[in-house]
Amino acid sequence: MTGVRLYTPAEAARFLQVRESWLRKKASARAIPCTFLGKHLRFSDEDIDAIVTAGAKRPRTAHRRDRC
Repeated sequence: MTGVRLYTPAEAARFLQVRESWLRKKASARAIPCTFLGKHLRFSDEDIDAIVTAGAKRPRTAHRRDRC
């Protein structure tokens, strides 16, 4: 596997605009995709994309009730 870019937690946190501590906590709990190289935590482009996708919320649509 060549050409894979791995980001440190600090780099990924800056990119995602979240706290590094939040990112590390979620990764340690295996709540978000990540890569551990030994004890070193890293994030690939695919991991970051998956984190963003998982956090996306669909807009709420108003349900009209028909009145009789």
